[in-house]
Amino acid sequence: MTGKADSLNDTQPSLQNDWQSSSGLIADNASQKTDPSEENTPTSDDSKKEESNLTKREQWNKKIDFLIACTGYSIGLGNVWRFPYLCYKNGGGAFLLPYFISVFVVGIPMFLLEVSVGQLMSRGGIEAWNICPLLKGIGYSSIIIAFLINMYYNIVMAWTLFYLFASFTVTLPWSTCGGVWNTPNCDENITNTMKNYTSNYSTRATDPVIEYWERRVLGLSESIDDLGSLRWDLSLCLLLAWLIIFLCIFRGLKATSQVTYFTALSPYVLLIILFGRAVSLPGATTGLAYFISPNWTQLTSYMVWSDAGTQIFFSYAISIGSLPALGSFNDFHHNSFRSWWHYVPKLQRLLFVRLRQHIGQHAVRLRHFCDSWVYVP
Repeated sequence: MTGKADSLNDTQPSLQNDWQSSSGLIADNASQKTDPSEENTPTSDDSKKEESNLTKREQWNKKIDFLIACTGYSIGLGNVWRFPYLCYKNGGGAFLLPYFISVFVVGIPMFLLEVSVGQLMSRGGIEAWNICPLLKGIGYSSIIIAFLINMYYNIVMAWTLFYLFASFTVTLPWSTCGGVWNTPNCDENITNTMKNYTSNYSTRATDPVIEYWERRVLGLSESIDDLGSLRWDLSLCLLLAWLIIFLCIFRGLKATSQVTYFTALSPYVLLIILFGRAVSLPGATTGLAYFISPNWTQLTSYMVWSDAGTQIFFSYAISIGSLPALGSFNDFHHNSFRSWWHYVPKLQRLLFVRLRQHIGQHAVRLRHFCDSWVYVP
């Protein structure tokens, strides 16, 4: 019995040592292991990198790209077509006074505000207004306005493409009365011999330009009750207009910045050519006299001031979400005020060039000033 007891006493320390050594190994392994939740939890540096990747946004390759984009964006129907019409409607040169007042009161502050908000937030027309939750509605309303504007602006682009394709002929189809769309009242010399006609004949005679516009391009029906048929040629031109827009923007900022150089600079070349044509038209001196001798009595009408204030939104593309989007691609430290200082004079020169073109068109008055996109020479 004593031998067995001694053997048990001898083995007890060895078991204790083995347990301690095994528990030590377990503790070491436990200390080396990390908590699974800690393994999946990123460090602060990783979270900062991930956050910077999420907030990273493309930027203009050059600072001048932003200026070119704004300039090209402003050369649209609002300046090239609508501004001369408003000058003609509201007293000629007298309209410039309320217009420039609106530029400094509304145009410049709103331009700097929208560009600065987009640049600060580095977001587009909707998310830029997250700077203040109460202003989120501005972003959504600007998208609605842009949608409505694009709906009819692209229709005008479709008309332009239609005329472009139709002009690839030896004789322009709207310069003669030999088309199937012309009526017996069509007269090719109506603008040159109108004063020699009797009043009865002049009211019946129509110009081939108007007949081509109304009967060939638009295909106007006899009454509003007659919806007419689908204009497949115009539909294809509209599809082409949307396709051109898609090709310009689908590759992102890199492709857009390259396209803007053409869209911003080529209109100036075309405007110079049109200016030379306008001053050579009959009635250019009459239009110049109308511009130099403004009708100041028009300034007493509230509609003149209303048209001037409204035109600012068309001239500077305000409140349609585009300026915050363009400004969001600027560097955070970009000097937007300097861009404005270069942008506004260029825009004003564009307006004056377009207004001078209007001089030669002033003497030619059709039934409505804006009925036809092709002016009668």
